[in-house]
Amino acid sequence: MAYIVPGFVGRGPWKNEDIAAFGVMRELTASGANWLQPQLLGQVTGFDALLPYWLGAFAIKLFPFLDSAAAVRLPYLLLLAMTLLTAWYAVYYLARSPQAQPVAFAFGGEANPVDYARAIADGGVLALIASLGLAQFSHETTPALAQLGFTSLAFYAMASSPYRPATRIAGPALGLVVGLSGLALSGAPTLALLLGIGGTLVEWIHARYTYSTGDAAAAGKRHSWYWMLLLAGMTLTVALLSSALDLWRWRIELPGAEASSAWNDWKSLGRLLLWFTWPAWPLALWTLWRWRRQLGSRHVALPLLFAAMAVCSALTTAASDRSLLLGLPPLAALAAFALPTLQRSVSSLIDWFTLLFFTGCALAIWVIWIAMQTGVPRQPAANVVKLAPGFEPSFSLMAFVTAVTATLAWAWLVRWRTGANRAAIWKSLVLPAGGATLCWLLLMTLWMPLLDYARSLGPLSRKVASLVDPKSCVEIYGVGSAHAAALQYHGRLELRQTTPLESCPYLVVDVTAQGRLGGAVNLPDWAFQATVRKPTDKTENMLVYKRVSPASPIPLPPGP
Repeated sequence: MAYIVPGFVGRGPWKNEDIAAFGVMRELTASGANWLQPQLLGQVTGFDALLPYWLGAFAIKLFPFLDSAAAVRLPYLLLLAMTLLTAWYAVYYLARSPQAQPVAFAFGGEANPVDYARAIADGGVLALIASLGLAQFSHETTPALAQLGFTSLAFYAMASSPYRPATRIAGPALGLVVGLSGLALSGAPTLALLLGIGGTLVEWIHARYTYSTGDAAAAGKRHSWYWMLLLAGMTLTVALLSSALDLWRWRIELPGAEASSAWNDWKSLGRLLLWFTWPAWPLALWTLWRWRRQLGSRHVALPLLFAAMAVCSALTTAASDRSLLLGLPPLAALAAFALPTLQRSVSSLIDWFTLLFFTGCALAIWVIWIAMQTGVPRQPAANVVKLAPGFEPSFSLMAFVTAVTATLAWAWLVRWRTGANRAAIWKSLVLPAGGATLCWLLLMTLWMPLLDYARSLGPLSRKVASLVDPKSCVEIYGVGSAHAAALQYHGRLELRQTTPLESCPYLVVDVTAQGRLGGAVNLPDWAFQATVRKPTDKTENMLVYKRVSPASPIPLPPGP
């Protein structure tokens, strides 16, 4: 709860993908909207998805008493909760594999298989929460979070299938159907198809080399063949569904053709991999090394398949960070299987690094918040004024109490970890997960007003709306879907795309499209009113025009 709820509560839609997706969801609630082609004023967003927009639109209709921005976050909050839950169960069932179990002691006393699997699953969820790249994107109302949730659900279904008898296969089967079809409807049909094919191959390897002889082996092989048929059938269904709804898109974007450009692209992707998947990736590499002779085993092969697909998608698409998000649950699963083999010195190194890093981050958050409230220390307060001109700090008692409670909980957790307590196998990941949760919660409480001001398009939209008659429609030209959604939500403006047939009294133009404006409208019909700038970003400017008679003198706007 401390990780999921902050970020979904108490903020407005942020730029760019967050508010663009929100604008499409609001548009779907209007009468006459085409639910098979979600758009905003005729513009498509960065994701050619269906189901994520449907979820948000249904939430707006289902909770009309809530603000629409708050209503659309409810299904996405549940998607994040489902991601963590299914990740736990996926790691649990992978740890139940015979190859993943610890070696039995000569005189007994080894861990119970179920208890051992539960402890490994705890470590997997802690590794997932500790991943630095999860925090922001998992709290946005974008198709990326829906893809993450459905990928994790499909991961759980494939991991749990061998441990459910034919009479109880309904749970994994339903998870497979919802996971793969939901992933296809969320803008990733190719990935859903590849995961289905890869899962079938892993199941075939499992059936071919795991079972030996006997009645139990024969029953196990029959179960594997049933599951392979289900996987193959579902994969074919996803392909047909994607073709019927025209979901296939060619999005492969390899690094630049020139050597220097390609090198810079690869360096950028490498840096993204290093910090986005920290601390899961070094532990995952250690797992692959320690289990190198059993790479075909289910508990290694299945998460490796999912992680490799996500990394390949990140390397070949423009939205590399959001594609890499899908690899965090399988990477966390691989990281969990490194825990039984870590030496005490490595665990101590992880603990000390985590303690210093997250304690320093939390201290910086508190110092800057105090500077915003009191003006002391002067330098942090001056930096806030410089970076966010016009921002007025506010004090929230609930946010303050929540932040103090979280900080005290961190101090207790550190004391528990350094105390003489019974060793748990997930002990090396409790501080990374706790520190990531602490810093995220502090940011979403103490810094929420500042982040909302800096990352929201509200100040820009409200300033544009103050120059426009609220009863009039507004034409837009060159305005992206994110800014259009902000003008509709924050500015409460009635927008229309610029066409020769439109006759709205006002026109809003993105400054980057100013040079093309003469080819879209008759410039003598418009008088320049003002240039509106975003307080925290000098590059996001909008020009406001007002319709006049062609004979009126026309003041010229300043240069871009």
